[in-house]
Amino acid sequence: MPDFSRVYDVLVVGGGNAALCAAITAARAGASVILCEASPPPLRGGNSRHTRNLRTMHPGPTQVMTDSYLEEEYWDDLKRVTAGKTDEHLARMCIRASQHAPDFLASCGVVFQPSLSGTLSLSRTNAFFLGGGKALVNALYRECARLGIVTLFDTEVQHIKVEEGWATEAVVSHAGFPERIRFKALVASSGGFQANRNWLREYWGDAADNFQIRGTPYAQGVVLKDLLAQGVQEVGDPTQFHAVANDARAPMEDGGLAMRLDCVPFAVVVNRDVERFYDEGEDVWPKRYAIWGRLIAQQPGQVALAVTDSKAVMNFLPSVYPPYKADSIAGIAAQAGMDAAKLEKVIADYNAAVVPGTFTPMVPDDCRTEGLIPPKSHWARRIDKPPYYAYPLRPGITFTFLSVKVDDKARVLMADGKPSGNMFASGEIMSGNILGQGYLAGFGMTLGTVFGRLAGEGAAKHVRN
Repeated sequence: MPDFSRVYDVLVVGGGNAALCAAITAARAGASVILCEASPPPLRGGNSRHTRNLRTMHPGPTQVMTDSYLEEEYWDDLKRVTAGKTDEHLARMCIRASQHAPDFLASCGVVFQPSLSGTLSLSRTNAFFLGGGKALVNALYRECARLGIVTLFDTEVQHIKVEEGWATEAVVSHAGFPERIRFKALVASSGGFQANRNWLREYWGDAADNFQIRGTPYAQGVVLKDLLAQGVQEVGDPTQFHAVANDARAPMEDGGLAMRLDCVPFAVVVNRDVERFYDEGEDVWPKRYAIWGRLIAQQPGQVALAVTDSKAVMNFLPSVYPPYKADSIAGIAAQAGMDAAKLEKVIADYNAAVVPGTFTPMVPDDCRTEGLIPPKSHWARRIDKPPYYAYPLRPGITFTFLSVKVDDKARVLMADGKPSGNMFASGEIMSGNILGQGYLAGFGMTLGTVFGRLAGEGAAKHVRN
């Protein structure tokens, strides 16, 4: 049984990568650390257990990445996906620090795998975890145990007592019983509010009931809401989130990475009314996959259908659920419950607009449409080789962007703009500082690792002083 009578140096709220990096960093600096994770042990790790890589700056080839990926290109990628809605100072600081993230994680026992080629286009920019996010989470928890960090599962932090910018104690539910934890410094790493449908409904209405929550069902936003109600400054658009095109047949919660569908750039996508609504070939998939969840969320019934043919099926990762398959477009429409004549017309109009070019699936090519609205800018090939395939889509939400505001030391800022005396934050709970909209593959894990280390360092330093 944990000792609730003592005062701990650092309380870390959350149990994913951002929280674990903070806890480990603080403990290595000599602090006594207690970590509260809302989930039971088998589901520990928040969204991190569903991840597989992090995006990292590097000046040349490494053991696990090819070529180089420098600050300016990384910043340009981030600026483009966020449409400039970001804090350049914090973003560049995070980018530069990302160079050291793989070594830090390796020091905690995380193993990386050699760079991947194939359908992901990420071998140059992202370092992949051997065994995926579950193996990363297990390695970090082993390091926590080695360092003597007190780790509590089934422990929801329900309230943080904040007075004049200082946090003093936490009211928690531990295995169903109320307890109090006293501490000298706090690190909030408990994620967004994406699994809280009532909160999502405030911005999205009934559409929120059709959103699939890709990750942990424990991301209820309790600590986020509690801190914002006590004078912590907020940042980020509450309607913005990282969301992808998920298989419409996936579970409504915790389906994870395998439910994502990557067929969009090589398909034509229509909504429930059998109308195209966006350029499927705007840019390479790692820079565009995370806008498609929001696009689908804005469609009638929050559903869509991606239609392609047998030329394209080897250009993207296969789906877990088998695709619809038919020898005619009308056959696909029948399986999808759509108007066959309408779908045939959409495909015929698209085929007529295709300008032939040289197809290169991994980089933007000159295969495009002309005179079609919306256009398809790249990877546009006629859909004319049966059998035809189709994939039903729904929005899969990863995390929300409404956040607590932080500075470049991961200190939480109060409404007056001054940093809190002893509160720090890392991970999705502060993602909106850098992600105003959009997303870049692997950036969430970068954010968690970089700001987790900063928060742990800051918390331990505060205790020492």
